[in-house]
Amino acid sequence: MTFRGWIAALSLVGLAMTPSAARAQAATAQAAKVDDSTLKTRVETKLKSSAALKEDTINVGVDNGVVTLSGTVHSLAQKTEAARLAKVDGVSNVENKLEVDSATEKKMDAAAAKTDHAIDKTAAETKKAAGNTKDAAATAADKTKDATTKAADKTKDATAKTADKTKDATANAAGKSKDAGDKTVDKTKEVAGTTGEVITDTWITTKLKTDFVDEDTLKGSNINVDTNNHIVTLKGTVTSLAGKNRAAEIAKTTKGVHSVVNLLTIAPKS
Repeated sequence: MTFRGWIAALSLVGLAMTPSAARAQAATAQAAKVDDSTLKTRVETKLKSSAALKEDTINVGVDNGVVTLSGTVHSLAQKTEAARLAKVDGVSNVENKLEVDSATEKKMDAAAAKTDHAIDKTAAETKKAAGNTKDAAATAADKTKDATTKAADKTKDATAKTADKTKDATANAAGKSKDAGDKTVDKTKEVAGTTGEVITDTWITTKLKTDFVDEDTLKGSNINVDTNNHIVTLKGTVTSLAGKNRAAEIAKTTKGVHSVVNLLTIAPKS
């Protein structure tokens, strides 16, 4: 057989097989196609298994692979969800004729709005409570600061008053000491001799002894003079009462003498 003969033979075989292949393909397509009853069952099962559509009434119709949904749902979102679930394998198209129950949707919107309002109210109350807490903390801090400042001021005032009292007491003590010193000086000046000599107990004793020697009424007397803090004590003997009185008089009139204790006794001249 020539080459041309082979080609012609193969062409005849291909033409002979074409009708058979077409019939096989059609049979396969027919087998793959799902009947409307099965599709309806599949769609209804999908819808019933959805928790979001459990409370809705949905009717399913299938005609030559086209699904028609009818009935009532509570929201647009549920209507969309139902159409999505209805597109199972074998469905060529979905006609969504579901109606939305506007009253129920309004109730749901109202409930959602109420929930949002409650959330906003809670947030506002929380914010207000936080603000009150902050204000209370600030007020407490201010009160503590004021109390601390007042306590510091009181302590400062008390310290200042104590310092003033101490200062006054010191000044008074210094003044009294000065006055006492001045008085002592004045007394010393008062008892100073005409020559400017300070009058002491020793000066008084020496002065009296000298004066007694020059006194006629005390001739032959033995007088002991003792001076302590300008108080003169006379001891010993004199020859007469006149001599005793004269000795006391001389002592009393001597500058610087505050008082005289006359313990002289009278004894005849030996």
